[in-house]
Amino acid sequence: MTTQTETPPTEATTAEREEFARDLEQLSELATLVTSARDAMSDEIVTRLASALSEGITLLDRLTRNEGLMRLLQVLDRPETQHLLLGLSTALSQMSREIATAPPAKGGVAGIVKLALEPGTQEGVRSLSLLGQYWSESMRELHRTGGR
Repeated sequence: MTTQTETPPTEATTAEREEFARDLEQLSELATLVTSARDAMSDEIVTRLASALSEGITLLDRLTRNEGLMRLLQVLDRPETQHLLLGLSTALSQMSREIATAPPAKGGVAGIVKLALEPGTQEGVRSLSLLGQYWSESMRELHRTGGR
C-alpha cells in the first residue's frame, strides 16, 4: 500500500498578493461607482433620459429618411467639397473681420465702380453666377423627373 504525501499549497508570493490587492481595490471602486449611479438614477432622471433617447432616435430616423440630406452628406464627404468648405470658412472669417474694422461704405456709383475694379470681385460674381446656373438646372431637372 502506497501512501500519497500531500504537499501544502504553495504560498502566494508578495507580487501575487499585491496584484490581488489591486484587483480587489478596483473591484471595490467599480462597486462604489455602480452604487452611486444607481442612487443617482431617480425616476425623474430615468424618465427624462428615456424621453431624450426616444427623441434622439426619432430625429435620427427622420434624418436618415431625408433623401436630400443624405445626398448633401455624400457631396460634403468629397475632397473637392471639403476644400470648398475650408476656403469658404476662411473667407467668411476674413470678411467678418474686414467689415468690422472698415468704415461704412459711402455708396454711390463711384463706390460700385471701385469695388468692381478690385481683384476678387469678378471671381465672386462668377462663383455666384455658376452656383445660380447649376442650381437652376438641377431644380428644373428635379421637377422634370418628379424628384428622382
